[in-house]
Amino acid sequence: MSLRYRDALLPVEERVQDLLERMTLDEKLAQLGSTYVYEILDGTELDPLRAEKIMEYGIGHISRIGGASALEPHEVAGIANAIQHDLLARTRLGIPAIVHEECIAGAMVKGATSFPQGIGIAATWDPDISYAMGRAVARQMRAGGAHQGLAPVLDVCRDPRWGRVEETSGEDPYLVACMGAASIRGLQADGGEDGVIATAKHFAGHGAPEGGMNSAPPHIGPRELREVYLPPFEAAVRVAGVRSFMHAYHEIDGIPCIANRDLLVDTLRVQWGFDGTMVSDYNGVEELVVTHRIVPTLTEAAAVSLEAGVDVELPNTAGYGEPLKAAVKSGRVDEAVVDRSVARILRQKFELGLFEDPTVPSTGMKPSADDATLARTAAESSFVLLKNQGAVLPLGDQVGSVAVIGPSADDARLLLGDYSFAAALEVMEEARIMGDAFSPAPSETLPEPDLSGVPTLLDAVTLRAGDSVDVRYARGCELNGDSTDEVAEAVSLASEADVAVLFMGGKSGMTLDATTGEFRDRTEINLPGVQDELLAAVAATGTPVVLVLVSGRPLSPDVAKAQAVLHVWLPGEHGAEAVARALFGDVSPGGKLPITIPRNVGQIPTYHGHKPTGGRSRLRGEYVDASNTPLYPFGHGLSYTSFKVSEPQVASPVVATDGLVSVLVTVTNTGSTAGDEVVQIYARREAAPVTRPVRELVGFKRIHLGPGESRTLTFELAADLFGFYDREMRYATHPGSVTISAGTSSADVSGSVEFELVGPVVVDPQRTFFSTVEVS
Repeated sequence: MSLRYRDALLPVEERVQDLLERMTLDEKLAQLGSTYVYEILDGTELDPLRAEKIMEYGIGHISRIGGASALEPHEVAGIANAIQHDLLARTRLGIPAIVHEECIAGAMVKGATSFPQGIGIAATWDPDISYAMGRAVARQMRAGGAHQGLAPVLDVCRDPRWGRVEETSGEDPYLVACMGAASIRGLQADGGEDGVIATAKHFAGHGAPEGGMNSAPPHIGPRELREVYLPPFEAAVRVAGVRSFMHAYHEIDGIPCIANRDLLVDTLRVQWGFDGTMVSDYNGVEELVVTHRIVPTLTEAAAVSLEAGVDVELPNTAGYGEPLKAAVKSGRVDEAVVDRSVARILRQKFELGLFEDPTVPSTGMKPSADDATLARTAAESSFVLLKNQGAVLPLGDQVGSVAVIGPSADDARLLLGDYSFAAALEVMEEARIMGDAFSPAPSETLPEPDLSGVPTLLDAVTLRAGDSVDVRYARGCELNGDSTDEVAEAVSLASEADVAVLFMGGKSGMTLDATTGEFRDRTEINLPGVQDELLAAVAATGTPVVLVLVSGRPLSPDVAKAQAVLHVWLPGEHGAEAVARALFGDVSPGGKLPITIPRNVGQIPTYHGHKPTGGRSRLRGEYVDASNTPLYPFGHGLSYTSFKVSEPQVASPVVATDGLVSVLVTVTNTGSTAGDEVVQIYARREAAPVTRPVRELVGFKRIHLGPGESRTLTFELAADLFGFYDREMRYATHPGSVTISAGTSSADVSGSVEFELVGPVVVDPQRTFFSTVEVS
């Protein structure tokens, strides 16, 4: 009999149907499951006996060959090839596996390029950088035998207490959508052969947890869910064509996301037209029993998850093995539901070309010089200059001595995010030692992360200063300890220097010593440990202070103690050189805040797009004990030069409710140094049937201008950008007045212009509201 599914010339759907008709129930269920790579290894080799036991009928996914091991790049490729050869040769139908890896800040694989963490990429306000990073990550992943990346994170986050804020693109749904869509297009190579399947996560509302605590229930109304937290995911489908989704762990109004058919099927598939795969977040099926407690057995958990639209169980098979088989045999689950999910994953395997050749060159992944350059450029573009009193930055020729101080100055690990390979090693080793059943880990002791090739901030500053500047170092205090024994040395050093550069912040990771990252939520947003005391002591010397914040979350130190404040986020393995270049003026910071920085936790949540009655206390405005304004507003960021943004103009004062409005803005570099500016366009509905935010970001463009140079930008904004969910919960564009503002932050606008939307109410569920175009 001819194996039609092996014929590469046939349409994918015919191949899927032919293969599906040949499969037994056991073979189908195998495609819905997964295994951690170390469960089928013997050291650095595939163990045939373990492989046959776990993958007797095949397997859907292999979880993290590189990210759940300490394998070298060539070993990762070798294991990937061995697994595929085993499946092709041993199983009846020879169905290859999809290998997935984490890739929020680069592939979480030994030897891969470590890029800035997500919040830093968002601070670039440059979708081209997000796209280029996605392309580089995809190429590295495919060279290592991986086919699916568990990124990007599209959670809108408005609570800096939450440890995972660093993985997000911040507080604004439009910015998150634009940066996320670019990342997806890059990862998937715009549908090209060298792309990987991108995974939009965490669907949905994960960035608004109760108390800022990871996976706690968000308190989100249905309109807010649709207008704030769902749009980035909708853009992922309609604009970027994302091929996979991952549900969030939490519940929404009593229904866990993994069991929420309204969310995973009605919204995602029926309304938006998504036709890819939904994968479970790790151990999500089991959590229906052990955490949410909405079902009593794993069999019922598997049935509920599958029927709600979850196609693949990660990171290993628990519910989708024998428990799901029992549900099918008993009639609890129709086998047609199984077939639907199996067809989705088979379709992706055909589309990836795995049936033609699932193997990769034995050399594995080898990052290029261009990847390193991109990582450094991305870091440089992400830096946000929050304050620069007296133009203390950049450090000029008048500076003869620099005191480098702070716990972040001489530790390369602190430059990396919680989804770096170094962090992965740490969490796996901690899980191994503690016997954490929820986070299984290899049985053998794992090595310490090797960061010998990654320069520290001290290394980079010393190298950049050369012989002309005397650079001396004192740590000053531990990152998160309570000892002040080292403060005196730092004070002495600072008092003798022309300027003191303090590198402060936290450690990103998932282990108990981390201060930010997944599972690492805080009740405060000050500097950890006694770093605030160190800052105050150094500032008291009278030596000018440059505070460099190395952190994945917004922090609110006493900025009055510093003449300059530079937020460099988690800049990755090439971040130290980028920071040094920014400090000495080789590049001018041009990043902007993707998230508001509160003055203190009592203001949380504080964000720019609040409702008319939000952001202030009626009638006095301020709190009794503090200002109601943020420490730094959304979109804020200074430069080593200055810019002037003209008042916006509209091409026509009247625009149809299904039309376009053209907004013209002229930007001029009024300083003596070249630099970048991000022009930000905000809109406000003057009246509507439901309350609207005081401002909504509807367009932005980062541009580079030389001294005295001007540029006129024309933004074409689709009318449905000004739509909203009305009283009937329809997304609709209603007639009425709209005010457009342009500026350099949400709090610094140059002026505004009003136009009128005219015509009938346009109900448009297929809206294209992420189609803002800068045309000149």
